[in-house]
Amino acid sequence: MKVVVLGAGVVGTASAWYLARAGHEVTVLDRQDVPGMETSFANGGQISVSHCEPWANPAAPLKVFGWLGREDAPLLFRPRAELAQWIWGARFLLECLPGRTRRNTEAAYALALYSREKLQELRRDTGIAYDHLERGILHFYVDHRDFEQAKIRAGLLAARGFDIRVVSPDECVAIEPALGPARPMLLGGLHAPSDESGDAYLFTRALAALASAAGVKFRHRVSVRRLDIAAGRISRVAFDDEHGIEESGRADAYVVALGSYSPLLLSPLGVSLPVYPVKGYSVTIPLEPGMQAPEVSLTDDAHKLVISRLGQRLRVAGTAELNGYDTDLAPARCESLLARVRELLPSVVVTGRHEYWTGLRPATPSNLPVIGRTRYPNLFVNTGHGTLGWTLACGSGAALADLLSGRRPQVAFGFTGGGFAD
Repeated sequence: MKVVVLGAGVVGTASAWYLARAGHEVTVLDRQDVPGMETSFANGGQISVSHCEPWANPAAPLKVFGWLGREDAPLLFRPRAELAQWIWGARFLLECLPGRTRRNTEAAYALALYSREKLQELRRDTGIAYDHLERGILHFYVDHRDFEQAKIRAGLLAARGFDIRVVSPDECVAIEPALGPARPMLLGGLHAPSDESGDAYLFTRALAALASAAGVKFRHRVSVRRLDIAAGRISRVAFDDEHGIEESGRADAYVVALGSYSPLLLSPLGVSLPVYPVKGYSVTIPLEPGMQAPEVSLTDDAHKLVISRLGQRLRVAGTAELNGYDTDLAPARCESLLARVRELLPSVVVTGRHEYWTGLRPATPSNLPVIGRTRYPNLFVNTGHGTLGWTLACGSGAALADLLSGRRPQVAFGFTGGGFAD
């Protein structure tokens, strides 16, 4: 079939790759100059199967209440006169119920494990390079309650056969010596040695190049305007080219992978997605000789930050801000990232050449992506990955290709629509 994929982030590019591998003729449309320039550009870098519990969990409401009024809060709610924001917030609270959290965690874990397997398979088959490290992820804790809850989660993962163990403060430092100066504040951690890290932007660019060599056509600097309907199906996609002249593209099937902007395109068609933009921040710090930077990717649970080494750069990313489609950098939130680096890793000297970034994560209240067929038989979605876009990208793309091809995906997940054959 001819397939048009809308969006060339890590999820859209992975979708295009696996669709082409399934034998389809694929064209990708994106408004940026090159793939991966929006939410995929400067995220935390973790392939984190070990951190699949969603933001919406029983402990979240009390924490969010305690963070109110703090400009540097890990999760910041900026109230807007916007119905979508309040509906999303109400659904988020509903997903914090224990039963829903367990269900959502199970589903995310299954898809994350599958996705990591697909990424590793892709790496073996193609040799794709993206500053990746296979040295695991160390989650460290400085709050007693958080650590006790983390131990319970680790037990559940271990019972499913996942390689994760509880470690002492001294073991944390032995696993990652760069944490030595922070030893007095550590209560312990969780070590997941099979998790990975890598640069999602470099991966997206490299995968797009591989996809292009396999016949996928990428059109950049084009702005998607609408999807037209005829006889109960999508008949074409209308878009403006790089000169602002409207064009249209016709295909047998269409995949919407526009991240946070997916609901804006689909709402006029009567397709409602529970996706809202959640702004995240990062800072990238160049590493110089003599700096003791971590080799193991770190997760700072108290501050909701991740720290990953990407070649000769250190990426610190995290936090969440509900503020609509605002993409302005908030100085206080940027400075809080550097303040935590100085506290944890004093050997990493910030020389002024660091780069701040912010992007809009397409988040659902459950933190589970929306993947599959819509009410229109030839319209598919692959969006809503929230904080797990890089972790879930390959598995989501492979599953989407199976669904569009009429095959049952190889992972148990609540995909939308149906129509696949056994």
